[in-house]
Amino acid sequence: MPIPAAFDLSGRVAVVTGAGSPDGIGFATARMLAGLGAAVMITGTTARILDRASELGSAGYDVTGFAADLTDAVAASGLVSAVLERWGRLDIAVNNAGMISAAVPVFESGTVESMDLATWQAALMVASITGPVMAIRADVGYASAKAGMVGLTRAIAVDAARHGVTVNAVAPGWIATGSQTQEEHGQGLVTPAGRSGSPDEVAAAVAWLASPGASYITGQYVVVDGGNSIAEQRATSG
Repeated sequence: MPIPAAFDLSGRVAVVTGAGSPDGIGFATARMLAGLGAAVMITGTTARILDRASELGSAGYDVTGFAADLTDAVAASGLVSAVLERWGRLDIAVNNAGMISAAVPVFESGTVESMDLATWQAALMVASITGPVMAIRADVGYASAKAGMVGLTRAIAVDAARHGVTVNAVAPGWIATGSQTQEEHGQGLVTPAGRSGSPDEVAAAVAWLASPGASYITGQYVVVDGGNSIAEQRATSG
């Protein structure tokens, strides 16, 4: 069955950062975009990203891996250059770099008093429900960063709209990735949906926002959390 035109990404090129984990949101997003017809450059901080690219390539998708620390401006510029050199265009950018890096596995959390500058800077990554709609104790950098990401998204969306570019933020709740802790698993059990979400469920929201059918949606904050952010908070289960 052909892909409906509203979701068809044939001829488009995407970059997905933070895609090194085999069971993470980034890899799920890359797989979904490729399945909809896009060519995809995936990035990660270690050489395992080349394994993920090989897996998708073996499935028949046009995917290439790029290992780099994208907090380095030269590396980030090199990524864009590599995409343009291979495909001659870039249509979709998914900023998915998460809070846990395989190269530097430090959790970006802490109170105002305990955080150093490097921890603060490392927290400035992908969006979340933490910050814009809720907060967690001793998570000042993370909450500040995520609230800031939503403001950044909306500001860029206003500036870029005249060029036909849409900019949106996807905010995952409790998601069952390989880095999910037992406590986070328990939090997922007490959401209205009664479970954590899957990486593919977040990927579906990203893919929709990147599709032709979502071309009139920009500057928005899409929450994927099983209703957790609208429900009364309860004690952790498990």
